[in-house]
Amino acid sequence: MTWQTKSDSSEATEQLAHKLGKALRGGEVIELRADLGGGKTTFVRGLAKGARSTDVVGSPTFTISKVYKAPDFEIHHFDFYRLHEAGIVADELAEVAGDLQVVTVVEWADVVQHVLPDLRLSIALTQTPTGERELTFTYPGKLQYLVEAVQE
Repeated sequence: MTWQTKSDSSEATEQLAHKLGKALRGGEVIELRADLGGGKTTFVRGLAKGARSTDVVGSPTFTISKVYKAPDFEIHHFDFYRLHEAGIVADELAEVAGDLQVVTVVEWADVVQHVLPDLRLSIALTQTPTGERELTFTYPGKLQYLVEAVQE
C-alpha cells in the first residue's frame, strides 16, 4: 500500500513524525529514504518526541547507530551512509528488527536490504521543485495503523 503527503517545512515534517511516534507500539521497523539533507534526522527527532523520548536526537552517520529511550520501548536508529558493507552492524540490526521492545529506524538501507523484514514501513522523503518535501509511505496492510495516525 502507498500513501503520499507533503511537508512545507522542517517543523511540519517533525510534526508529522511526531504523530507517527505516538502510534508506535514496539517491534516496528521503519526505513527512511532521502538524499543528504533530505529530512531523515528531522523525521527521527519528531518520531522520538512522539514516542515520549526526552533524549537528544542526532544523526548517527559517524557512529552508525544510536539508541533513544522512550517509556515503552527503545528506538534504535541506524545510518549506513558511510558503509559499503554492513558487516557486523547488520547482525546488530538483525537482532533488534522486530523485537517488541524496540522500534528500529534505518537510513541508507541499501546494504542491509537482506536483513530488513518485509513487514516494515518505508518512507521516502523527496525534495520538490517548489522546496516542499513529498513523503511517500509504502507499507503492508498490517502497518495501516501507523499511516492512519499520520493522516489524522
